[in-house]
Amino acid sequence: MSTVKEDRNNVLLEKGARYVSATNARAFDIVASRGQGSWLWDVNGTKYLDFTSGIAVNNVGHCHPKVVAAVKEQVEKLIHTAMVTSHEKLIELCEKIAQIAPGRLDTTFLNNSGGEAIDCAVKFARYVTKRPNTLCFTGSFHGRTLLATALTSSKSKYRDGYEPLPSGIQSMPYPYCYRCPVGQTPGQCKLECFDVVEHYFKHFVKPESVAAIVMEPQLGEGGYVVPGSGYTGADNYMRRLRELCDKYGIMLILDEVQSGFGRTGKWFAANHWDIEPDIMVCAKGIASGFPMAGIVSRHELFQKWPPGKHGSTYGGNPIACAAALASIGVIEEENLLENAEKSGIYLRHRVEEMQKQFGFIGDVRGLGLMIGIELVTEDGSPDSKRLEKLVEECFKRKMLMLDCGTDDHIIRFLPPLNVSREELDLGLSIFEESLKAVQ
Repeated sequence: MSTVKEDRNNVLLEKGARYVSATNARAFDIVASRGQGSWLWDVNGTKYLDFTSGIAVNNVGHCHPKVVAAVKEQVEKLIHTAMVTSHEKLIELCEKIAQIAPGRLDTTFLNNSGGEAIDCAVKFARYVTKRPNTLCFTGSFHGRTLLATALTSSKSKYRDGYEPLPSGIQSMPYPYCYRCPVGQTPGQCKLECFDVVEHYFKHFVKPESVAAIVMEPQLGEGGYVVPGSGYTGADNYMRRLRELCDKYGIMLILDEVQSGFGRTGKWFAANHWDIEPDIMVCAKGIASGFPMAGIVSRHELFQKWPPGKHGSTYGGNPIACAAALASIGVIEEENLLENAEKSGIYLRHRVEEMQKQFGFIGDVRGLGLMIGIELVTEDGSPDSKRLEKLVEECFKRKMLMLDCGTDDHIIRFLPPLNVSREELDLGLSIFEESLKAVQ
């Protein structure tokens, strides 16, 4: 009798290659079977330290007991109503979002994915303002629906083959201080990158025709860039953008799909600059992995969008709402905003110490537990080859990490917000060993 243990992982991957579309690519060739907190197990029983959090979705970790309990309770009561009726959890969740959202944002429309919510936000802005055009930023990622794809420029591959894309969209350079788009020196500039916005108004599109400016308050797929982080003046980029939108009656849409619900150490990245967008787009971390997204705005603006002008069959699903309420409750009860902020500072400091040893670490940046580490060659160019090897070395040591950036040369730390100091130290130890392996 054979004692060789079957490799269920490979068996299932071979079956998946036949029956599962490869279009939605996976980062690692493993088949997950279960998760708990910061850990993930494959079907062979191999355990991995998961510092991807499902791309900033599992903000309270895998299968938090309170989320699991809330979902079990809800699934026995009500699973779906669509737009036929409202339900209790939908109303409770929208009220809760109003309590934690920036400024006067107090009304929410729920749907299912970030891309869908971006489309929803732009439709809303165009309808309310009666203006046709939208401005966005180079390097951004807003989703994979057709309109969201037109707003996306983190990589050209996301757009390739889908032209012609929706019109009325202009892209401006993101305030990426480490690689300044207008050739200034970080810490010594006068925010010249902001002048490009007025340049666009002069040469490309009249401000009176612009419905909205769409921006990630920290770039996600484009490289985990904090806008204008190298600028030392008090009049920062985000506040100036808010003032510009007010001046011309343009709606400011902040895409908080990846940065929201505590990821940056505050409920939303907008809180770091104390600004209030006109529309905030949410998804990912809201419901611990249940499909949910939405837009949040002021009640008086939603009053200008009549019933029936937009809709969603599955938006605000009772089970997803229960999971979202439980997830928000965990963040509050376990003080995870504070933990994300402190853990992020600790993580950045540790990696900055490593930067002194490894000269190919060009930049360490990010807010809270949304940290990007940029790898460079000797001449400062993006080092995508070393980055690919670094991700592989982390994987060999049973830690899951993801890349990002236009050139795939930035590795990102995305542990859950309730990651322990011991888990962080373990992850940093694996990361340092992997840096040595690619030195």
